[in-house]
Amino acid sequence: MREICVPIPFTDDEQVAEVEVKFANRKISVQYRLESFLWDVSDDANFNPEDGIAEDLMKIYKLKKLIADYDPAWELIQIFTPSENSKYIQVLFRKK
Repeated sequence: MREICVPIPFTDDEQVAEVEVKFANRKISVQYRLESFLWDVSDDANFNPEDGIAEDLMKIYKLKKLIADYDPAWELIQIFTPSENSKYIQVLFRKK
């Protein structure tokens, strides 16, 4: 088994969580960061609530830019599916 899944309680959309894992028999330390990014684009000047496809594309573009501009010491691991009306999307990073 190369990876394990550990559930971490994460209830606040604006919270940043960092988890450090140490293996007892080896000197390996892995750090993870679960971060929330604003997923809402309703404040954007180009937002048209009647066009769902354009809204989805704006969200994807915004998220792509946030990830591209993120601290290069961290690598993208997973993007979680936001709930239907969530204003935030959670993204998991691992320290390189």
